[in-house]
Amino acid sequence: MMAPVFAHGQLRLYLLALLESGPKHGYELITALSDRFGGTYRPSAGTIYPRLARLEEEGLVTRVDQERKSTYALTEAGYAELTARREDLARLEQDIEESVRARADTVRQDVRGTMRDLRADLAEAARHARERAVPYTPVSQDPRTVSHVHWMEAEQLLQRFRDELRADLRRADARGGVERLTVETLQTVLDSALDVVRRTLP
Repeated sequence: MMAPVFAHGQLRLYLLALLESGPKHGYELITALSDRFGGTYRPSAGTIYPRLARLEEEGLVTRVDQERKSTYALTEAGYAELTARREDLARLEQDIEESVRARADTVRQDVRGTMRDLRADLAEAARHARERAVPYTPVSQDPRTVSHVHWMEAEQLLQRFRDELRADLRRADARGGVERLTVETLQTVLDSALDVVRRTLP
């Protein structure tokens, strides 16, 4: 289990730092934090918005509601606190760098372990497929015709995989949920699957 990302009061300070460059929506702050941690950490709305409300109560940020979105910006008091806590912010940035490295190492180890298991599962599935294969007697006995029929079946399977995964990725992207880990996992899975399938080809 990963250690907490921020110690007490650190997220509050970092939100002020993120707002220094200009007003932002809550979603933009969530995305900025996720980007800062390389996708290994993404705070929930339930984590961010209560802290923004607290900062507003303290007079450190202002909120402007426009349609369905609220924009947050630093007040003069917010800039003053940020200026007074530059050393704290520098230490926090150093802590974040160490946390990013630690979390990335943990994720990589988890992915490597999962991929080892996946490669073993793929190899076992291929073995079972070969054992269960039923002799196929097509209408035509021409090897090229038979091969073409099988190729078309394989194309249909690939297309279905692509369509279903693309739909899942689009839905996740609409929620800002596609992270680097997803891409790396997909690459590893596809590379492993490609290797296993290629072993069945002449």
